[in-house]
Amino acid sequence: QLQLVESGGGLVQAGGSLRLSCKGFGVNLDVYAIGWFRQAPGKEREGVSYMSYSGSYTMYADSAKGRFTSSRDLAVNTAYLQMDNLKPEDTGVYYCAAERPPYGGSFSQDRFHYWGQGTQVTVSS
Repeated sequence: QLQLVESGGGLVQAGGSLRLSCKGFGVNLDVYAIGWFRQAPGKEREGVSYMSYSGSYTMYADSAKGRFTSSRDLAVNTAYLQMDNLKPEDTGVYYCAAERPPYGGSFSQDRFHYWGQGTQVTVSS
């Protein structure tokens, strides 16, 4: 059973940066695609980034392109979401999620089998 634990959220001013971490426990992440999602207050949860199990393919929401970068370090079984030039509209609870094969290569949330508990990101103007 895979357990995901996120960390790295916090309060930052607009234009600042944060790096979110998603550490896997119980199973190696090398066979899982990793998605990052966020839920803004009063809104539905939406996909932000997707990284294939090999790490060779990444996909970003239009709102994240050019500012967010997903990566992973299998040595510590952790995935990361680097967020730069943050904007107030990036505020929300961020979740990482793991998708086992067959991989969908999309933000379809029902394809992700394991979810972290979420970490709050607040961007002040």
